[in-house]
Amino acid sequence: MVMSQHQTEQLQGVVERLTYHSEESGYTVARLKAPRTRELITVVGSFAHIQPGQTLQLTGVWRDHPQYGPQFQVNQYRETKPATLTGIEKYLGSGLIKGVGPVTAKRIVAHFGLETLEVIEHDIERLIEVPGVAKKRVRLIQAAWKLQQAIKEVMVFLQGHGVSTTYAVKIYKQYGDEAITRVTQNPYQMAEDIYGIGFLTADAIARNLGVAPGSEFRYRSGILHVLSEASDEGHCFLPQTELVERGAKRLALPDHQPNPEQLLGLTHQMALEDALVLQGGFGEQAGQFIGYAPPFFRAERSLAKRLHLLLSRPLAVDLPRVQGWIDRFIAKTGMPLSDQQRQAVKWAASQRICVLTGGPGTGKTFTTRTIVALWKAMGKSIALASPTGRAAQRLSEMTRQEAKTVHRLLEFAPKTFKFQRDSENPIPAQAIVVDEASMLDLFLANSLVKAIPLDAQLLLVGDTDQLPSVGPGNVLRDLMASGQIPVVRLTQVFRQAQASRIVSNTHRINQGQFPRLESVSDQAQSDCLWIGAAEPEQGVQAIEEVITHLIPQRGFEAARDVQVLCPMTRGAVGTRHLNQILQALLNPPSPEKPELTRGGVRLRVGDRVIQQVNDYNRAVFNGDLGVISAIDLEEQAVTVEFADQSVDYDWADLNEIALSWAITIHKSQGSEYPVVILPLYKQHYLMLSRPLLYTGLTRAKQLAILVGPQQAIGLAVRQIKDQQRYTGLDRRLIKIAEGLECQP
Repeated sequence: MVMSQHQTEQLQGVVERLTYHSEESGYTVARLKAPRTRELITVVGSFAHIQPGQTLQLTGVWRDHPQYGPQFQVNQYRETKPATLTGIEKYLGSGLIKGVGPVTAKRIVAHFGLETLEVIEHDIERLIEVPGVAKKRVRLIQAAWKLQQAIKEVMVFLQGHGVSTTYAVKIYKQYGDEAITRVTQNPYQMAEDIYGIGFLTADAIARNLGVAPGSEFRYRSGILHVLSEASDEGHCFLPQTELVERGAKRLALPDHQPNPEQLLGLTHQMALEDALVLQGGFGEQAGQFIGYAPPFFRAERSLAKRLHLLLSRPLAVDLPRVQGWIDRFIAKTGMPLSDQQRQAVKWAASQRICVLTGGPGTGKTFTTRTIVALWKAMGKSIALASPTGRAAQRLSEMTRQEAKTVHRLLEFAPKTFKFQRDSENPIPAQAIVVDEASMLDLFLANSLVKAIPLDAQLLLVGDTDQLPSVGPGNVLRDLMASGQIPVVRLTQVFRQAQASRIVSNTHRINQGQFPRLESVSDQAQSDCLWIGAAEPEQGVQAIEEVITHLIPQRGFEAARDVQVLCPMTRGAVGTRHLNQILQALLNPPSPEKPELTRGGVRLRVGDRVIQQVNDYNRAVFNGDLGVISAIDLEEQAVTVEFADQSVDYDWADLNEIALSWAITIHKSQGSEYPVVILPLYKQHYLMLSRPLLYTGLTRAKQLAILVGPQQAIGLAVRQIKDQQRYTGLDRRLIKIAEGLECQP
């Protein structure tokens, strides 16, 4: 084929396969089969939606890539209906129509030939003539085709303004036939209404629609977006000056610079309209205003008030009798309690709310088990919970009684989108234990405490030296800092735990000391090993070798027992790249394992995956781990088996899950794994910190392997980065106790 350089041409063909496609940016590398050409053509460009089997008419220019050779750079494109049997078959089987996969598409085209699309559009009942297509499948295809036709206008409009197909479907589901009107009137409303369409996407659509950069709609949405971004960093509020500074930076465009004074005035206007809460600051923010998104303010104030109410309720306990029970328990079990553990048991028996904290090997588990046994002896009904499924399972094994996730304990109802347990319908228990309490964010803690009966007791167990919650707030630390709640910190490391290098190294790290590491190359039998691979690429190779050789030698099953934990998602030793490497190693392709590719990521039956957001409809939550048990290409559904349930995902919702052969250390909170591999490199400088390394190492139950140069490990030990967050729970508790509650 003769190609003219940089001269605009037109090209038509069928998309054979996608080499790469980003759902976020639309950037695509695809292989196209054009008429009268033997070889596939590489096309590169931005596509709002593209699927194998589509027939496209492309406008663009030819370019010669120095590494990949000739490529057609697409400037514009439009979809045309396929004219050949192969094109029709690929079009139908591409996933565009739920209920029609490659097998059904082949049967339909074999039966109707070139009339296939005409039959589906005008006489769809005739599909019953196709062998293997039952009435139920025909109805499914009919409904899907009608939906496809109904949203065509909306899809074309939205894709013309840079919206991917996945989000276009969600917009249609949210607004229905009013989608174009709603989006045109105020595109920024989508940022509030639809998960996945944040301010940045709405802003891009708004600019395409001609919305002015200085629009008040834009400024209001931008201010709320800044608070949302801050919550992703763990903050519950921002000082007003910082809110305005961040807002001006976020709203700035090459041709538009917001006036900070205008934004400052708008924050006051939004406060008058209850779109924002401004109040006098406290602590380091005293003397200035601080700004909350209203839900954050209400949750923080509600949590403080309910805690104070619980704390103010008197509790009568016969302490000598409790002491006698403790003595008998020790004699019966032959397991002595340290003075700190005795204090924890006595306070748990005599206080409305008590916090038990401590590092690995200090006896939190045995102390918790003893407290539960005491409560049972006192005749109390007990409820046990933890923020994650894995932690709840571990709590159940520890106490030998049922434990639930906090969400299940509170009985979330997808239909009403609310917890059924609250102050009007409290948890039916007289004593409640919540393990891994450092993971409780502001909103979950508020919902939990609201559902605690006023005559019940609450024990919060957690390690405050770990990373704080993924969500906003610093609840456990704030409770301890308030001085209003009894706290027992276990510090004594028991003799049997001292033999573990994992335990001793976590305490060394906590004290700012470099861990004592034994090299894998020395064939050491320690439970805490190190591989000094100097460069990230060498680290990847080392991880592969460990999984292939060392793990089986130590008696572990890699696909089941090993979890790779990374500081970041990016880079050669980030989760994204390592997931591809580990997937190929631990769950290679097979004819018996269906698979699909979405957003450049391949998912396969047998893959370990992680839930990335709270999905209240499916009752799965951020950080939940599961395994793909089925992929139905016909029904366009992926089934994931979690610890306590099986969950189905439609194609459009697959952005909620991601591969989890490797996950970030933040996402690992609340979980324990037989074997943990921790790659640590200077490329992760921004994330490396003492709490991060401490948290990662404490996830390992039997074996931990650190991979990377000692300089990176030392950097993590030195960088405390104490996750300073803007939270007000501790101050609110103090002020309420003093009768000086903070008011907006």
